[in-house]
Amino acid sequence: MSDNLSTFFAGVRRISPLTLGVAPFGMICGAVSVGAGMPEWGAIGMSLIIFAGASQLVATQLMAEHASMAVVILTGLVINMRMFMYSASLAPHFKGMNPVKKGVLAYLLTDQAYAISVARYGEPGSEVINKPLYYLGTAVTMWTCFNVSTVLGAYLGALIPPQWNLDFAIPLTFIAVVVPAVKDRPSLFAAVVAGLVAFFANPLPYNLGLMVGAVSGIAAGYVMERRQSDG
Repeated sequence: MSDNLSTFFAGVRRISPLTLGVAPFGMICGAVSVGAGMPEWGAIGMSLIIFAGASQLVATQLMAEHASMAVVILTGLVINMRMFMYSASLAPHFKGMNPVKKGVLAYLLTDQAYAISVARYGEPGSEVINKPLYYLGTAVTMWTCFNVSTVLGAYLGALIPPQWNLDFAIPLTFIAVVVPAVKDRPSLFAAVVAGLVAFFANPLPYNLGLMVGAVSGIAAGYVMERRQSDG
């Protein structure tokens, strides 16, 4: 196997355990969309085009409540604003790439692909790997899992007993992403502050609590890191 293929499949292997949490999430997105009156092909197309589970669920709810298209789009953009931070973090690792290729990588960006890739880039020896290909391995795995699950949810969602409560897998997925990234006091402090702020800011409209929590966590981690370095 060539080095490039080995790098790609290393990303696939690293992120594969997280598909256990993403699959139920995708099924929920497909089932909720159809349950709100969307045809199966519409639910599948929504996942293919938007590819952002949290935004899709909120957008579906807003459309079911007959919200204006401007509100639906703005809310989706607000929820996904964290992707701007992810992109800024990944940009130095993808220098010199063709803009079209960068666009493809941006479309595939997810919380899980970002977290796994950044964690690998910080490990010893990462300077010799093909970073875009490693990221692609993680991202394609997430894309495939989520969209296949959406198809299953769209067509089989009505058959899933409500008492199964598959939505429990969503927070578990993010816990699995966050915990390995907490390696020192600044990252722990950032995670705790982000979680607490997001919890108490949850009542904010348009899911702004998520963004407020993320920004608060970044600020807290930065301050803690500066204090350690100054000390």
